[in-house]
Amino acid sequence: MNRPKDIEPGIEPDEKDEEASLPEEQTEAFDLVSPEGVAAGHAALARYVKLAPSAPGVYRMIDAAGEVLYVGKAKNIRKRVTNYLRPGHDGRISRMIASIASVEFVSTHTETEALLLEANLIKRLRPRFNVLMRDDKSFPYILITKEERPAQIVKHRGARSTPGAYFGPFASAGSVGRTITTLQRAFLLRSCSDAVFDSRTRPCLLHQIKRCSAPCTDEISRDDYGALVGEATAFLSGRSQAVKEHLATDMQAAAEAMDYERAAIYRDRLAALSAVQAQQGINPRATNEADVFAIHQQGGFTCIEVFFFRTGQNWGNRAYFPRADRALEPGAVLSAFIAQFYDDKPCPRLVLVSHALEDQALLAEALSVKSEVKVEVSVPQRGEKKELVDHALANGREALARKLAESSSQLRLLQAMAQAFALPDIPKRIEVYDNSHIQGTNALGAMIVAGREGFRKDQYRKFNIRSTTLTPGDDYGMMREVLTRRFKRLIDEAPRAAPAVPVEDIAGDVAPVIHPQAVEDDDAAPDSPWPDLVMIDGGLGQLTAARETFAELGIVDVPLIAIAKGVDRDAGRESFFQPGRQAFRLPPRDPVLYFVQRLRDEAHRFAIGSHRQKRAKGLREGGLQEIPGIGPTRKRALLHHFGTLKAIERASAADLANVPGINAETARKIYDFFHDGGANRPAGTG
Repeated sequence: MNRPKDIEPGIEPDEKDEEASLPEEQTEAFDLVSPEGVAAGHAALARYVKLAPSAPGVYRMIDAAGEVLYVGKAKNIRKRVTNYLRPGHDGRISRMIASIASVEFVSTHTETEALLLEANLIKRLRPRFNVLMRDDKSFPYILITKEERPAQIVKHRGARSTPGAYFGPFASAGSVGRTITTLQRAFLLRSCSDAVFDSRTRPCLLHQIKRCSAPCTDEISRDDYGALVGEATAFLSGRSQAVKEHLATDMQAAAEAMDYERAAIYRDRLAALSAVQAQQGINPRATNEADVFAIHQQGGFTCIEVFFFRTGQNWGNRAYFPRADRALEPGAVLSAFIAQFYDDKPCPRLVLVSHALEDQALLAEALSVKSEVKVEVSVPQRGEKKELVDHALANGREALARKLAESSSQLRLLQAMAQAFALPDIPKRIEVYDNSHIQGTNALGAMIVAGREGFRKDQYRKFNIRSTTLTPGDDYGMMREVLTRRFKRLIDEAPRAAPAVPVEDIAGDVAPVIHPQAVEDDDAAPDSPWPDLVMIDGGLGQLTAARETFAELGIVDVPLIAIAKGVDRDAGRESFFQPGRQAFRLPPRDPVLYFVQRLRDEAHRFAIGSHRQKRAKGLREGGLQEIPGIGPTRKRALLHHFGTLKAIERASAADLANVPGINAETARKIYDFFHDGGANRPAGTG
């Protein structure tokens, strides 16, 4: 059956008159769009199309609530928007049209500028009808500083404000850490902070284990250290073979001179360099610098695997799972993804892709303009480059298979959870709350979020307890403050109508009726900031405080569960409290129990970590004198010996006892203070 052409990239209607087909299994959801809604959207479009410029630019479709539904680019905005008025659009196009209340336009000089602006707006506004990147974290780099002090080798994220040479991107912080550790063995560069460097009076442990040449105490001359920096820079710049040949020559010369100790040093450095390259797996011979993108689609889901090759070396890979219409072809999804991917990242001279892209030439031109160097985007057909793409595609298939298996398992757990706790629906967003403090000091509340894709760490929040009227250690009062602040803001920013029947009235022993079709269509709906379930680490008292808070705010449709630890805090013997039910337990080996324990433990971990950060900040601001037995004299002695507060935090009790004026008992107090030993264990976190 012939259907009007689908929209590109994402859901834009084509400016040509060609037609394409959509999968038949999508039609059931499409039929849910009412003709009246589409007619209203067409009427709104007809009003705004008269104002559309006949020039390149970007347009934004907006609904009645002011939410941006879709961002698109066009060579001719008026012609593109006019195409939405054609009758008979299917799928998400019809859904979007039915929601349109207004349209905004931004003209640009060229279509290339429009493409760059479109990518920027999509990443910033995250419209629900566009192809959207997920997990858009910044990539780590290796930085070799260039300042007055001897160069430092460190991991770097963010703006390149520090003078020096940057090498990357690497796919993960772990790969950067491993590479830096190995490079330290090979080139003996310092990794300590400038404050530690300035305060050293003797070489540190890294020098003793042969991972630093100790320029801080002049164990190596500035010229010799500069030579090591030059070798490291050359290695990371792609001249690894020349560096290894130079080291091999020096090793041979030292051996011939019977300076076997020096020859062993060169041998160890060569072994370290070989280890760097061995850890990187596939290393291309003819491809010096490239990013490889491979897309695999299965079961309505998409995985894009990205490999980074720099200086002829593999610097890691990362899998992405963008949100995209299931009917979109791989080339359309990949094109939209790459445009967003390079919105805030440097682009190499070569981008290899597994599928031909829509507007491939335009994308290459846009990336060239942004990078100020010529960028080639190509689909290799043979040779080493084709092997790189095939390798990325194989990794993408495996990553998507793992993701689908995890998602299926997670959904089954959530379904079982809905049955166990008699929830009205399968939860998509679960919020778990916990408190942390030490005898009422540095008190804060923590919220973690979990859903059908696991923990959503970008949604985690911490709440500094502000109330001055709370009794120190009042966990119930802290929970009230945290929930009040959280849900007052939700009510202000994302109000919603209350249900006719409070959720407490349907809680009980009867399992809810859950419609599979509703689960299938969840991806089409925008993410709601409102939780489908709130869990609290505590017992009946915490549950009562939460219920009273919700009643004051007029919230009746958010299920509440409190988790009380078992006797002697044994895992597996937790009691659950829920409005409208008697306290109950889950079977000891129930998968739902393990799942709930994971949620509770993650909230506990986040609360403890946030509490430690707050307390450390207070120490930096208030001084070490807050530790019992530490006055100004001992504070100066500690800082003179270790250099920084962070070094004091990391020191062992034995190291602390070596500081002049610090005896074993005081050293233990300092160690316990930073490591939550004994009586200093945070309260309110279980």
